[in-house]
Amino acid sequence: MKVYDTSDIRNVALVGHGDSGKTTLASAFLFVAGAVKRLGRTEDGTATTDFDDEEIQRKISLQTATAHLEWGGTKINLLDTPGYAAFVADAKAGVAVADAALILVEAVAGIQVLTARTFRFAGEYDLPTVFVVNKLDRENADFDRVLGALQARFGRETVAVQLPIGRDHGFCGVIDLVTLTAHRYSVDASGTSQVEPIPAELADEARRLHGALVEAVAETDDQLMEAYFESGDLTGEQLTAGLRNAIRLRRLYPVVCSSASTLVGPRSLLDLIVGLLPAPGERGPVHGTNPKDESPIARPVADSEPIALFTFKTIAEPYAGRLSLFRVMSGILRADSHVVNARTETPERLGPPSVMQGKTIEAVEQLHAGDIGVVAKLKETHTSDTLCDAAHPIRFAPIAFPAPSISFAVEPKSKGDEEKISTALVRLTEEDPVLRFGRDPRTHELLVSGTSQVHVEVAIQKMRKKFGVDAILKQPKVPYLETIKKRVGPIEGKHKKQSGGRGQFGVCVIEMEPTGRGGGYEFVDKIFGGSIPHNFRPAVDKGIQESAVRGVIAGFPVVDFRVTLVDGKYHDVDSSEMAFKIAGSLAFKEGVQQAKPTLLEPLMAVEITAPEEYMGEIMGDLSARRGKPQGIEPHGTHQMIKALVPMAEMLTYASTLKSITSDRGSYQMEFDHYDEVPAQIQSQIVAQAEKSRDGEGG
Repeated sequence: MKVYDTSDIRNVALVGHGDSGKTTLASAFLFVAGAVKRLGRTEDGTATTDFDDEEIQRKISLQTATAHLEWGGTKINLLDTPGYAAFVADAKAGVAVADAALILVEAVAGIQVLTARTFRFAGEYDLPTVFVVNKLDRENADFDRVLGALQARFGRETVAVQLPIGRDHGFCGVIDLVTLTAHRYSVDASGTSQVEPIPAELADEARRLHGALVEAVAETDDQLMEAYFESGDLTGEQLTAGLRNAIRLRRLYPVVCSSASTLVGPRSLLDLIVGLLPAPGERGPVHGTNPKDESPIARPVADSEPIALFTFKTIAEPYAGRLSLFRVMSGILRADSHVVNARTETPERLGPPSVMQGKTIEAVEQLHAGDIGVVAKLKETHTSDTLCDAAHPIRFAPIAFPAPSISFAVEPKSKGDEEKISTALVRLTEEDPVLRFGRDPRTHELLVSGTSQVHVEVAIQKMRKKFGVDAILKQPKVPYLETIKKRVGPIEGKHKKQSGGRGQFGVCVIEMEPTGRGGGYEFVDKIFGGSIPHNFRPAVDKGIQESAVRGVIAGFPVVDFRVTLVDGKYHDVDSSEMAFKIAGSLAFKEGVQQAKPTLLEPLMAVEITAPEEYMGEIMGDLSARRGKPQGIEPHGTHQMIKALVPMAEMLTYASTLKSITSDRGSYQMEFDHYDEVPAQIQSQIVAQAEKSRDGEGG
C-alpha cells in the first residue's frame, strides 16, 4: 500500500447524534473515492465501518472504526464514531486522534442531544469543526432552518460555505459559496458532478451568503480586515487562505450540504477536507510529559522527531488476539522500530505496520508522523497507552472516558462458566474502557458496570458471540448492612448438650455497644480470673464474627459494634472450642435483638447534568427517590445537580432520566457512605428477608 507524507494526510472524525448518517457518509466517501467497489449500506449490513455482528444486527455504530481513502493525492483517514448516548463515550477515541471533526446534523430533526455533546468533545481537543447538514433529500428537510439553529446555538462563527440546489427529493447539488460555482450531481447515484452556472433563482441568496462569508473571514484576521475595508471584498486567494486559517484556529465553523445516501455532496466535501482542513503537522506540536519526572514536553508532529505512538482503541478478537489502533504522534514507524510502553516501562515488539479498512487489515511499508495504523498482539499495551523511543520517553494524556453509571449482576447460564465469564470480560473491558466488572465483596455478586442497560446488554451479547460464553443479567442486590443503636448487657450465651458420652458445654457473658458509623468491630476480653480458660476465649470471638457476617434481623452483615467478654463458665471435660463458639454466636444474636438493631443502606453521590429547563422535574423525581440535593452549578451550557441518593432508588434511574430529558441528560454516581434506612422501608426489607428465608426453608 502507498505511503503518505505528513503533509498529505487528513485525519477526520465523523461525529454527531445517532441516525444523522455518519456511517453512510463514510461509505459514500469510500465509494466516491474508489476505495471500495460498491456503496456499503447500514440497512443491509455492508457498511465498511460497521462490521461488528452486534452493529450489523442493531444497525447502529457501537464503536469507533477506521477507514481510509485517497483524494487528490491526499490520504484521508476516517474515524467513524458512535452517536447513541449509550456508546457515544467511544467517540472520544476518534476525536482524540483526529485533526478535524465533521459534526453531522440531520436536515429534518436539526440539532439533537448529541450534536451539542460531540461539539463539546471537539472543543476539548481544540479540533477544527465542520457542520454537515445531511439527509437533505428527506421530506421536510430544511437547510435554512438548520443553519439558523446552528448559528443560534453555536454562535455567529457558524457560517455557510455551501448552499443546496433543490429541496427534499429534488436535492441535486451544492453551490460553493467560496468560489461561487454550482456543482450539479449525476442522477445515476455515481457520486459524480459537473460545474454549472448558479441557478438564477438562487443567485441572489448565493451572493448574500458569499458576502456574509467574506465578512466573517475578514473579521478573523487584522490584515484581512484592512484589505476588506479598503476594497469592500477579498480576493479568491485571500478568502480561501483566510478561511483555511480561521477553520484551523476554530474561529469559524463551516456549514456544508449533503445527502450521503444519494451521493449528492460527498465529492464536494472531500474537496473541502483536502483544501481547507489541516494536515497533522499544521496544528502545532503535540503535548505530553516525561514519564521520568513529569516535566512537560512539546513535540512537533514531524518525521524527524523520535518515534511515539498513542493507542486510542483496542479491539478484542477471539482468534487474532488484541488489535491496538494507534496514531503516529511523531517519527516514522517502520517494521524494525523499537518502542517501550511509557506507562509500564516494558518493551513492546511491533510487527510490520498495518492499517485498517473497516475490519480488513492491510500491510504497509511504513507510517509517517500523523498517520493512523494498527498492530496485533501487544502484551502490555492498552487503550490510552503511549509507545515511544526508550531514549526519548514521552507519555500523552489518557483519553478522559466517563465513569460507568449503572451496574448489573451477571450469572452464568451454565454451571462452571464463572471463570470463562471473567476471562471474556477482561477482553471486553480492554476493548471498551467505559465497561467495568468486579465482584462485590458484600453481596459476592459479579457486577458489570456501564453507561446504561443497553451498554451492558450489548457487552453480554458480544461475550456470547465472540467468546461463546452466555450469561444472565439481573438487577444487583443492594448491599445493606445491619448495626445496633443501644448498649446492652450482660447477655448470656449458653450451649449445653448431653447425648451420651462426652457432652458439650460453654457459657459466655457479653456486653455490646455501638462504635459509631464506620467504627468497625472490636472484641474486648475483660474476664478476670479463670471463668473461661484463655484457650477458649478466641472461640467466642470467632463465633460472634461468623454470626455477624450472616446477619441477625435480615441476613445482612452486622457492623460497627463492640463486644466485651465479661464472664462465663466452663466444664473440665465437656467444654470445647466448638461449644464456646456456639455460645458466643447465641449471645451475639440475643444481644443484637436487644440493642435496637437497624439497617444501613448505601448512599450514592450522584451528579446529574441536563439542560436548565428540566431542573424542576429532575429535582421532583429526586425527592421522590429520597434524594438529598447538595447543590446546583453551571456545567457548560447545562446545569449539574449534585445529590445524595440511596442506591436502592437509583437502580432504574437511567430510563427515568432519559424519559424526563428526552435523552438530553446524563448522570454518574459513586458510593459515598452508609446511612440508616427509614423505619417504614426497613420493615419492608426485613419482611422480604423473612419471606425469602421461609421460602428457602420450605
